[in-house]
Amino acid sequence: MFKLNGTIKVIKDTQQITDTFSKREFVVSDTSGMYPQDILFQAVQDRCAMLDGYQPGEQVEVSFNLRGREWTSPQGEVKYFNTLDAWRVERMGQGMPQEGPSNMNLNTQPATETTAGATDAAEDDDLPF
Repeated sequence: MFKLNGTIKVIKDTQQITDTFSKREFVVSDTSGMYPQDILFQAVQDRCAMLDGYQPGEQVEVSFNLRGREWTSPQGEVKYFNTLDAWRVERMGQGMPQEGPSNMNLNTQPATETTAGATDAAEDDDLPF
């Protein structure tokens, strides 16, 4: 199981491949690295509907499995294909506490310490920063 955070770029319509198989492709842009990557995912069967409530531009977290397969062409050439099979799409922060850096308490001193006590603690500290 893998997860990717990014922005929905494209959501395609559901394709009925055979009588018993349907798929829906969508693209998520990952801008976490030096170069943005557009990642193609697919949802299959009943999971095609999980994309109905989403629009391009939304920030999401995609949970997916990596699938690989071998295919032999009519000319006998063997090729390998990978697919990213999405099984869950959630809006960023959905189901998780919304705690950003502005909400983090980085003060390690007790709240009851006085200003003078804080100055004394700073004098005892021999760290250069």
